[in-house]
Amino acid sequence: MGSPEYQKEANTIVNTSENGLLPSFAKDSELTEKKRQQIVNAACKLFFRKGFHGTTIREIATAASMSMGQLYHYISSKDDVLFLIYRHMQTLWREHLAQCGIEDIHDPVERLREALRQTIAFMVKNRELLLFIYTETKYLDKRHLGAVLEMDNQEVVGFWRKILQGIETKEPIRGDIDLLANLVSYLMVFPPMRGWNMKNIPQEKITKGLIDFILMGLGFKV
Repeated sequence: MGSPEYQKEANTIVNTSENGLLPSFAKDSELTEKKRQQIVNAACKLFFRKGFHGTTIREIATAASMSMGQLYHYISSKDDVLFLIYRHMQTLWREHLAQCGIEDIHDPVERLREALRQTIAFMVKNRELLLFIYTETKYLDKRHLGAVLEMDNQEVVGFWRKILQGIETKEPIRGDIDLLANLVSYLMVFPPMRGWNMKNIPQEKITKGLIDFILMGLGFKV
């Protein structure tokens, strides 16, 4: 299991980048999050089957066992729902890393290697969710898109940036940390995004090849 501090960090994503983006009429924050998760679960099933544009707010309310009035206590539009789905994926990923004990690995390069391995496994397992988000995010309005991009910078790129900075305190890294953190973030979605063209390659081989590629690019022996 991961350290309590790391688990706490993973759990803070539920508040990241909202900044008044979502309606909040309910005073009980725990209940609000529970209801929003109920909406996310229902919406994902509909979106995966009917698509973002093919699904109505009323259908989401019905699938979530809520009236329209209840639904609008927690979201105000489908853009809100898509934002919540993106946030949900980030939370699942950070919880997965916390449970794998990434922060318990003392050697910084080995910590990076295991974080890469666990992230690739997570992305492959949640391929349908990932592909949906990458396909539909372009339909978000400017405000919601800005919040999603800021969340990505803080929670995804920021995670890899922190790991690379930890390595650099002990040994030099080839290249700009911020650029490299963005590259690693991008490469993590390679297996699910390009999986259609690698069906005959074992997943274990894809994972090792990608990790070796990243480590060699950073200047480390594999």
